[in-house]
Amino acid sequence: MRVVLDHITKQFDDVIAVNDFSAVLESGELVCLLGPSGCGKSTILNMLSGILPVTRGTIMFDNDDVTTMPPEKRGIGLVFQNYALYPHMTVMGNICFPLETQRVPKNERIERANAIAKLVHVDMLMNRRPAELSGGQQQRVAIARALVKNPRLLLLDEPLSNLDARLRLEMREEIRRIQQKTGVTTIFVTHDQEEAMSISDRIILMKASLLQQNDMPQNLYNQPANQFVADFLGNPPINNIPGTLVDGIFTAMDGHSKAIIPALSGLSNKNPVNLSVRSESFVLDPEGPIECKVTRVYQMGKEEMAYFNFGGTDFSAYIDSEMGLVAGSTVRLSLKRRGVFVFDRETGERVI
Repeated sequence: MRVVLDHITKQFDDVIAVNDFSAVLESGELVCLLGPSGCGKSTILNMLSGILPVTRGTIMFDNDDVTTMPPEKRGIGLVFQNYALYPHMTVMGNICFPLETQRVPKNERIERANAIAKLVHVDMLMNRRPAELSGGQQQRVAIARALVKNPRLLLLDEPLSNLDARLRLEMREEIRRIQQKTGVTTIFVTHDQEEAMSISDRIILMKASLLQQNDMPQNLYNQPANQFVADFLGNPPINNIPGTLVDGIFTAMDGHSKAIIPALSGLSNKNPVNLSVRSESFVLDPEGPIECKVTRVYQMGKEEMAYFNFGGTDFSAYIDSEMGLVAGSTVRLSLKRRGVFVFDRETGERVI
């Protein structure tokens, strides 16, 4: 099912939780709504499900305007952060419950519940109650309950946040497998960039009620639309070296450390800028334009994570461990073409 959100806004009294948001979700996609807490992700999910009314704008499911349609008529499957399983029911009872409310005959309920339980790998647990299940098993049951009614749209609201690190890794792979197997259009809400990057077809990144970038995961990393996007994605975080840019010459904040960078040739910006560089985009080069001091070095096997100082700003870079960097020495660095950006520090807009 194709989903279109056309300039939707949600306002609570004087607070705008979602501001003029537009996006298209193509049929069968898994799209991650990503951003820090309070940016409006869950509010969008609740408007899609019908739990919250839309203040302004339109929501379309294929050719159906569902903006004011009640939740039970939208064909939504919703998995909550806390799973919300019924403690007195068995796994079979929990999975069958949505079909009972739809008055599906008992034999069909059991048949469909067994089929979806097998898909999510809980078919051996059908007689257990939630208290007898691990966190990962409870999550699988919650997903099965959402899928058993053949929803048009599956909504997952931070479903991995209650799991430990190992289970999170396992379950995000399982969610992707299940989604691809069923082909249901899915929206996954998370604040974890690694989760979003690993399982989604597209990521919609938000900040303070506003959409920042809607793109394929690697495009957000390689071609960030603004400073916020560049800062939010990446581990370690992108290095931001403040300074000015005049005719392709970057001058650090100390006023005398300069770098003539070929990629910036001829460019100027009236406002202060950040030279923003991914840690993997530096190269040791005796002729490089950036002269800097090595402050500390950490061994990481075949690579070193080295820290440098240029013009009073510290930054990190991955360097081949065979280079034998020593803290306190002075070296020169050049920059790769990928992973190097300039952002206006006042507006956050990308200059290059």
